[in-house]
Amino acid sequence: MRDKTTKRQRHTELHASRFAFWTITLMHDNPLLPIFRNPYKLLRAAGLRQGQKVLEVGCGPGFFTIPAAKIVGEEGLIYAIDINPFAIRRVKNKIAKQGLKNVRASITNASNTGLPEGSIDLAFLFGLRYIAGGLENVLSEMYRILKPGGLLSFEKTRGSAEELIQEVERAGFSYLQRKGRILLFIKGA
Repeated sequence: MRDKTTKRQRHTELHASRFAFWTITLMHDNPLLPIFRNPYKLLRAAGLRQGQKVLEVGCGPGFFTIPAAKIVGEEGLIYAIDINPFAIRRVKNKIAKQGLKNVRASITNASNTGLPEGSIDLAFLFGLRYIAGGLENVLSEMYRILKPGGLLSFEKTRGSAEELIQEVERAGFSYLQRKGRILLFIKGA
């Protein structure tokens, strides 16, 4: 009986994961979206520059991944992470089509990235104001992996910007500024 329950539960979780992925993909792979939400403009506002090592938290189907890889160039590196295996599969397909060598996409929880301490120049979280398991553990991990002076960027979506700023500052970051929808924080300032 237990095997049937476990099997049914895995099937339900997989179905929910697939449904969530396709919902996000319908929005993010829409060819009209870049007209209204220019990924290059948002990523530059987030602080991305050539040669950086960047972590993209919750990459989804890769709306920001390819533009981020182009901004950091061949000398830079993008770690695109998501907990949804369908999203990572889609990102890997896009990377292959573009022939990009500077993206590492993996099924990874943002609370435990496995990246070395102090190895990332910039981490960005776009569209993920509320994260499964809470933001506190993710912020702790971002603080660990960012270099001193590293940037953490959030895209303001729902909720209070002031509350988000307070929560990120409690994790040890200092609020720098807001550039349109992007809130910038720095580690150790």
